[in-house]
Amino acid sequence: MAIDFTLSPEQHRKQLAAREFAAEHLSGVRELINPLPSAEERFNATRPAYEAAVAAGYLAEQIPEQLGGSMTSLVDLALIAEELIAVESSVPLSVLSTGLGLMPLLFFGTPEQHARFLPPFTSRSGAPLAGLAFSEPGGSANYTNPDPAGGLSTIARRDGTGWVISGTKTYTPHANGWNGARADLFTVAARTDPATSPQDSLAVFVVPGNTPGIIVEGAIETIGQPGAEICQVRFDDVRIPAENILGAPGDGILITETAFSATAGLVGAMSVGVARAAFQIALDFARTQTRGGPGPVILHQNVGTMLGDMKAKLEASRYLTWKACDNFGRSNGRDVELSIINKIYSSDNAISIVYDAMRVVGVAAYTKQLRLGELLNDALAYPLFDGGNVGVRRVQLQRILASPGYDALAAAAPQFEPATT
Repeated sequence: MAIDFTLSPEQHRKQLAAREFAAEHLSGVRELINPLPSAEERFNATRPAYEAAVAAGYLAEQIPEQLGGSMTSLVDLALIAEELIAVESSVPLSVLSTGLGLMPLLFFGTPEQHARFLPPFTSRSGAPLAGLAFSEPGGSANYTNPDPAGGLSTIARRDGTGWVISGTKTYTPHANGWNGARADLFTVAARTDPATSPQDSLAVFVVPGNTPGIIVEGAIETIGQPGAEICQVRFDDVRIPAENILGAPGDGILITETAFSATAGLVGAMSVGVARAAFQIALDFARTQTRGGPGPVILHQNVGTMLGDMKAKLEASRYLTWKACDNFGRSNGRDVELSIINKIYSSDNAISIVYDAMRVVGVAAYTKQLRLGELLNDALAYPLFDGGNVGVRRVQLQRILASPGYDALAAAAPQFEPATT
């Protein structure tokens, strides 16, 4: 069996196209949005770039071809994500967050649900937004707590021919939509019975954004990703048809963990994109600056050693991302170990690489003349969101390692059954 990291001609084309797109549509975004005072204003100012990304197919690229999209593999999407985020992180994060909002529907929706909800997201036009409403103000790391008193507190109660959802969600991507019009679609995690465990009652529902009772309580200011809005949103007796549930009560843990595992590989790609940008700044600095010495500072052994270590971490993160995405795709979402490891490793690496780039540059890195402070703020998000590395991801990994029959070598040589249709 050959092991080959060579990109196919089509993958190379996508990579170069994404690089060109980023240079044309994303390179000036930060200069445009940074002076704006509020999260809502900054997000709204990114709409032209978001629309361009939709038209370029980067939203459709997250939806399988059989469902009307153009997705060929998660590896291809990782290649695209790295190129975009190496230039600007907010707009690509909004596009990928919309993909995360669709993931429960893509993996667990019925053909009828796909036909009803997906067309706006496969049309390559406009600026459709979807958001996964999962996290809650009191914290959601223990969403699998079998004690009925624990877990998520948002409730969906059956009422006649429908469901009625009540509860508050936080960190929901772009829930407010463009200029307050709300996101087009939410996938909402809720318990169907507060008296039973999440294992029996957690479910995921598809909720159109124009449904009465959805109240966006405001955007949350963050230290990084300034153009990617997150919101707190209240579901105040939001009524939806019975057929808007994905799967059945009790399926919610599998549905949400599958969605977050799919995007874990992409968090690796985001991390690589930011780390790559920081490395390039440090490399350019070291090759051109003498800082009063006889030659460029890269000729100093300590600087060369730091750059070499940074590059090794960067390359290791990139190829772990590719393998994690490949494993997840070829296993049809069943193999999640490498996805979790990759999310932890690559996101932690990104912070380390950006910080080391700042140390190479020195005190000038603390000014706004260089992007390094901005990149550090962006990188800090990756270990924290999409399932925090401490509260969620390492717990998931521990559960895998402790499971009966765990094979520590299986990830090195996985055996995948053919995908069923």
